[in-house]
Amino acid sequence: MRNKRLLPEYLLERHQLTGTLTFAILFAVIYLNLYVPFSDTAWFRLGNSVFFLFTAGFIAISIIFLTTSRVIMYKTRKMFSMTVLQYVLWCLAEVIVVCLFYTFVTADIVRPEGVTPAVAFIKSLFSASIALLVPYMMSAMYFIISEKERTIRMMSGDRQNDAPMSFFDNGGSLKLAVKSSDLYYIESDDNYIKVWYGDAGGRLMMYQLRSSMKSVEETFRDTRLVRCNRKYVVNMARVKSLRKEQEGYFLCLDNGEIPPIPVTRTYSENILASFRSPAKK
Repeated sequence: MRNKRLLPEYLLERHQLTGTLTFAILFAVIYLNLYVPFSDTAWFRLGNSVFFLFTAGFIAISIIFLTTSRVIMYKTRKMFSMTVLQYVLWCLAEVIVVCLFYTFVTADIVRPEGVTPAVAFIKSLFSASIALLVPYMMSAMYFIISEKERTIRMMSGDRQNDAPMSFFDNGGSLKLAVKSSDLYYIESDDNYIKVWYGDAGGRLMMYQLRSSMKSVEETFRDTRLVRCNRKYVVNMARVKSLRKEQEGYFLCLDNGEIPPIPVTRTYSENILASFRSPAKK
């Protein structure tokens, strides 16, 4: 399970799923209208024809099925962490079900001359793969690029004086934004991190999210957040004093509820350097 790549959670949010489904339906309708004249197995028709009823019924039932599938995907997103492979298989399953339904309508209701169920299924599989998988892939790419651009903008804002510092989980979803002046330190807890900060009333608060200290270091590389040991990253702007004892250095923050945080030898030079250099914006 450790090596499986999780699907970014923002791809399972309501507006993303709605946008993906809407785009896929519009794309499929346009594609099928362009494809039908060149197909010997397609029976889609518009206008005053009995085939129009079959066409409208097939499209309506397919839309209901796809909508139901995406609703289930949305409702179950909190029950388990979906991997990229599971998402791909889910999309393929949608295509196969639609193709099986098309094959059933073709073989048992429309019954075009000379078209066997196997031929109808294979050709519908080709068309449905283009009509659904292509827009699925395009939508995912669009949302991924949009999310990365939004993250870059927010991270750029984090470099500004007292701008909100944004914390994202492993799936790329924004979980917490806190002013840099309110942030005390970040604590590692296995596969999670705990963000300790002060609320509007000055009370010490903690928020836990699934992320890593490495991600925190990379995101806030040029800020006042400095790693002081394997478990802690401290906001140097909230450090009141540096204390030297037999066991080593300790950072005392300007909140009496927070015990002194130890500085290990590996990170002591970075901490000392932050005291020598001017405060970073």
